[in-house]
Amino acid sequence: KEEEEEEGGWQQLYPGHIPTSPLQKALLAAGSAVMALYDPYRHDMVAVLGETTGCLALPNLRDKMKNHPEGYHILQERPRIRLSTLDMGRLQGLPDGSLGREYVRFLEDNKVSPDTRMPPKFVDDEELAYVIQRYREVHDLMHTLLGMPTNMLGEVVVKWFEAVQTGLPMCVLGAALGPVRLSTRKLQVLATELVPWAIRSGLNASCVLNVYYEQRWEQPVESLREELGIFPPP
Repeated sequence: KEEEEEEGGWQQLYPGHIPTSPLQKALLAAGSAVMALYDPYRHDMVAVLGETTGCLALPNLRDKMKNHPEGYHILQERPRIRLSTLDMGRLQGLPDGSLGREYVRFLEDNKVSPDTRMPPKFVDDEELAYVIQRYREVHDLMHTLLGMPTNMLGEVVVKWFEAVQTGLPMCVLGAALGPVRLSTRKLQVLATELVPWAIRSGLNASCVLNVYYEQRWEQPVESLREELGIFPPP
């Protein structure tokens, strides 16, 4: 068992935890927001923004998980989605259209890895730290379920869906301000088709953190969309 550390009278609640005061959190939030807006691909700054502004949304998400059988199971077992926990060979061998196969296809096509998700540092509650970690690690599964690539257009659409689903200020900010870098043509598609669909799906769908994805790899993506209440992508 790792020993708990004391830092200036504050207790380290989990490995990597950095205790911060409300003022320090506000300064971190402001600085990370500026950097994230300047460069939306600065995932480290986006991560800090999520942790320092999620004080209301994270307890709400945890409560949704606690009050759902599958979500409660996830909180108890604390699964992680990383290359070390994924059987990539098995997932690649699953039928086309299954969640596992399409998830691996998404990772390969977009040249991304689940291991790039940063561990939480500034959340002052061990259970809430896991909730934001889980949110980060299922983000690529949201892309898979929504059929969205990792370009700026795809990220904005996923952020709109996540903003409605989670209420995290970071998602709301990304959804609202992400489109400023898009071309007029893409903005038109976003405003008339993709954003209305993402919002309707986010409002209609049950909480996406209440799905134990690791136990659903064989399930067809279309079936999981239907079960959650996500409308087919336009």
